[in-house]
Amino acid sequence: MSSLSPNSIAAKKVHIPANGVDYRNKVVLAPMVRSGELPSRLLALKYGADLVWGPETIDKALIGTTRKHNPITGTIDFTRWSSYNEHARPEKQRESVIFSLHPEKEKGKLIYQIGTAKAETAVAAAKLVAADVAGIDVNSGCPKPFSTSGGMGAALLLEPDRLCSILEALVKEVGDPFKIGISVKIRLLEQAQDTEALVSRLVKTGITGLTVHCRTTPMRPRERAIREQLAMIGNICREAGVACLMNGDVTSRDEGLRLASEYGVDGAMIATSAEKNPSVFRPQADGGLAHWREVATQYLREALAVENKWANTKFTLIQLIPGKSGVGKAVQVLKCYMQAVEALEMVEELGAQARLLDEKLGLDVRLARLNREAAEKENKVAQREAKRKGSRQHQPARKRIAIADDVVSLPTQQAFSAAVAL
Repeated sequence: MSSLSPNSIAAKKVHIPANGVDYRNKVVLAPMVRSGELPSRLLALKYGADLVWGPETIDKALIGTTRKHNPITGTIDFTRWSSYNEHARPEKQRESVIFSLHPEKEKGKLIYQIGTAKAETAVAAAKLVAADVAGIDVNSGCPKPFSTSGGMGAALLLEPDRLCSILEALVKEVGDPFKIGISVKIRLLEQAQDTEALVSRLVKTGITGLTVHCRTTPMRPRERAIREQLAMIGNICREAGVACLMNGDVTSRDEGLRLASEYGVDGAMIATSAEKNPSVFRPQADGGLAHWREVATQYLREALAVENKWANTKFTLIQLIPGKSGVGKAVQVLKCYMQAVEALEMVEELGAQARLLDEKLGLDVRLARLNREAAEKENKVAQREAKRKGSRQHQPARKRIAIADDVVSLPTQQAFSAAVAL
C-alpha cells in the first residue's frame, strides 16, 4: 500500500517489535463492545481491514481465566466458571467465554484492548493474552458510565499520572518481554493545549501507537467529529516515533486514507460504519460497499463456524440488515440459528450446522419452552374469554405444528414467515 504522506515516510523512528505490527498506513476496525466479537472481526479482515481491535475487556474479568484451544472451532478461548465455590453443585456452574480469538485468521492482526484503572491488574491480565495477540491497547477514551465509574476509559484522561504509569508498566512487563506493541486510545480534551500536554506525556511512555477519537468525552456519536487538533497530535507522535491513528466519522477505507493524508496522521480507524457494514474496508477499486444480504450471509457463516453466542449473533445481524426490509423485521423475532438460516434462505447450505449448534447451545430447548409458555398463556386468555361469555366448552386456542424438530406455535411461525416474505 502506498504511503499516506511525506510525513509518514519521515517517521522512521517508529519501533516495530518483533511480534508486533506497524500501525502506519493502516485502516483498522475499532474496538466496539458486542460489535467487535470474533465473527465480526473475521468478517472485517475478509473485507480488507488491515488490523482489528477486540472489544474492551476489563482486566479483572480476564484475570483467573483459563486459556483453552477449541479443536472444533480452531479458536483460543479464555474461559472461567461462573462459580468458584467448590461446594457448588456442578450443574449450577457454567463455563463462560470471556474472550475468544482465532490464532490463524487473526495472526499478526489482532490488537487486544484492555479496560483498566490500575497498572498491576493491567499487567496481570495482559500477560495472559500477550502471546496470542499483536498488541495491547489501553482504553482511555470510552465515555460510558460502566467504564468511567470504575476509573477506567475516559476517566483516565483526567488522571494522566495514573494513565502513564499503566502504559509504562505494560511496556516494561508485557511489551518488551513478549515483543509486542503497547498502544493507547484517547479522546480530545476540551482545550487544545491540554490535549497537547497529554499526548506529549503519553508518547514518552514507550508506546508504539496512539489512536485519537476526534470527540471530547461529553460529545456523542451524532455530533460531528473535531479534526482541528489532528495535525498537532500527528506532529507530536511523529517526532516521538509513535504511530498515530484517527477515529471519528470515518466511513470507508478510501475516505480514511484521504483524511489521514490530509491531516498528517498515519492511518484511520472505523467504528459505526463498520458495525453497519464491514465491507467498508474494501476499496472502491475492488468493488467498494457490498449489499447487506451478502454481508449478512457471510457473517452468519463466520458466526456458525466459531460457535458464537446466539445473543451476540442476533444483535449483529440486526445491525447488518436494514430494519425496513422483510428480513430485517424477521430478525427482530429470531430465537435461534435455525430461524436465522431460514430468514436468509441458507437452509440447504447451513441448515444441518445450525440445528446442531442450536442443540449444543440449548436454543432448541429454550425455543420449545418459550412456545409452550406462549401456548399456556394463550390458553388461559381463551379460558377467561370463554368463561366471560358463559361458554361451557373450551376450544383449543391454537393449533401446533412441528418445525425443525421443535414444537412451534402456529401463530408464531406464521408471523415469522410473513415477515420474511415481505
